[in-house]
Amino acid sequence: MAIAATLTQVSNYENNATSKAQMWVYKPDNVVANPPLVVVIHSCQSTAQSYFQNSLIPWKQGSDKKGYITVWPSSPNSGTCWDVSSKRSLSHLGGGDSQAIANMILYAIKTYSVDPTRVYVTGGSSGAMMSNVLAATYPELIKAVSLYSGVAAGCFVSSSGGVDQWNNSCSGGQSRASADQWKQVVLDMYPGYDGPRPKMQIWHGSADSTLAPQNYQEEIKQWTGVFNVSQTPTSTVQNFPKQGYTTSNYGDSVQGIYGQGVGHSVPANLTASEIWFGL
Repeated sequence: MAIAATLTQVSNYENNATSKAQMWVYKPDNVVANPPLVVVIHSCQSTAQSYFQNSLIPWKQGSDKKGYITVWPSSPNSGTCWDVSSKRSLSHLGGGDSQAIANMILYAIKTYSVDPTRVYVTGGSSGAMMSNVLAATYPELIKAVSLYSGVAAGCFVSSSGGVDQWNNSCSGGQSRASADQWKQVVLDMYPGYDGPRPKMQIWHGSADSTLAPQNYQEEIKQWTGVFNVSQTPTSTVQNFPKQGYTTSNYGDSVQGIYGQGVGHSVPANLTASEIWFGL
């Protein structure tokens, strides 16, 4: 009798980072050949297991339906937010949580025959912040990102260099910079890198009282800056992908989706994220 697929911890994923984040994997019963990989990054006060079981986080259903593999990192930090504040995590090969997650991706490619050209990252709140950080620190590993209610990469930086520090000026929407300045923050996380970068889908709600809506504008500035495109949308669609949401496209590589009256954090939209990923 076949054992149904379950979320399983990978105790040795060949992690050489200082961070001891845990790796959990879900391989559906119907894995396709050379499967795509979606990395699903949890919010604060959550874990890989609880995020996996959360009915508002639909990636198990997507995996079951389409046969791709999902990896669910679990934060090693007290309170289980992700470290998006220390130099370790805000640097390529710096040893922080971002490198631990990059190691999970590399392990999945090697161990599960994942297609290395089809690796995608998603997350909510602290997981959305980490999604931005991964796009900046490990762009060579990731094809596309769909993040829900985060802040720009580097926005939560700690002046004291602390690991997993809260940043009130960023969360409150006071950390503002030009597109060129935010672009430089990304470039400085991986000096010398000039290869392809993941395309970015950025979700935020106008009624977010945890991470102020201004952070959405800063994220749009950052990634339009990185891709050298205008902050004026090339196209805008009202009430899409659902009523009250506005989708703004900035060329092919940056898409913003803003939910009017939506709080923290924006509910994951499996269909829209899968379309962005090409799944």
